Amino acid sequence: MTFGYIIHLANYSDGVLYVLAGLFVIAVAVIIDRMWYLRRAILRGGSIVRRMAAMGRVNEQDLAALRDFAGRMPEGLLLDTALNHMNDADHAGMNSRMDEAIMLVAPRLDRRMWVLDTIVTLAPLLGLFGTIIGMFHAFSILATPGHAPAEVTGGVADALVATACGIFIAMIGLATFNMLQNQVRLIIHQLETIRTMVLNRTDGAPVVPHVGGELAVRAVVAA
Repeated sequence: MTFGYIIHLANYSDGVLYVLAGLFVIAVAVIIDRMWYLRRAILRGGSIVRRMAAMGRVNEQDLAALRDFAGRMPEGLLLDTALNHMNDADHAGMNSRMDEAIMLVAPRLDRRMWVLDTIVTLAPLLGLFGTIIGMFHAFSILATPGHAPAEVTGGVADALVATACGIFIAMIGLATFNMLQNQVRLIIHQLETIRTMVLNRTDGAPVVPHVGGELAVRAVVAA
């Protein structure tokens, strides 16, 4: 397939393939951005869960160290909130503040995911639209005296390329969208786990470190 033939296909759909190519580039950009950010958050959250699982008690120095380790990841805001309210007399207030922190950080996780969701729905429809336009061009040959049947069938084949491209983009987008949604769910679960761990280790009651519960910790990290 030559570059000239690709240009021919794009022009045959009246530019719809150009739009599909732009949607594909946008989808790939969103996928790379979200995969990079969410994967970093999962790895950072998993490390924090493992560290806290090995602690019997957590003091301000421990929380400060964990917060610095989390950095600008979602876990950082949660641990910073816990550190700021650690000395509150009402332990339920600290729990409420940490719940608020999770609610505030949740929109960061699926940022720009709506773009990928829209492309998954729009790409097949746009591809079908391009095919319909190509069909107009293909069957318009029938009105030309002395037309060859191969010109019509060849035009139909060229018109179907737009639908194939739209479905391909939708399949790639749908698979990655579901994967990213699962990663968001895992991060929320890790944040809830960290919140519970902090509350359990700052309420004054003795806590036995989960040194021997490595399987349980791995289940939380990779759920």
